[in-house]
Amino acid sequence: MQLAKVIGTVVATQKDQSLQGVKLVIVQPVQPDGSNKGRPVVAVDGTGQAGVGEHVFMISGREGALVLEHSFAPVDQGIVGIVEDLYVDDKMIPARSGSGS
Repeated sequence: MQLAKVIGTVVATQKDQSLQGVKLVIVQPVQPDGSNKGRPVVAVDGTGQAGVGEHVFMISGREGALVLEHSFAPVDQGIVGIVEDLYVDDKMIPARSGSGS
């Protein structure tokens, strides 16, 4: 699994039938300290609730499609959870933009 931060949303009126009704977001993979790691990618939101500014964890590769009802969808990245709290070396890192807790 990979930590990432949701940085945008995708609107696609024309897409593979297996992706109809599926929320697509742009995520920036991040290091545990919150710094960027690599380039942003598009991911399907298996939770259906990830919002811009939130940290999530996702799976990559063929397994990314497993978050969908139709697991044979053409997907490489799938969000499997939303991070509530993130601690690195006993130091709390805000998991949501603007979060003071």
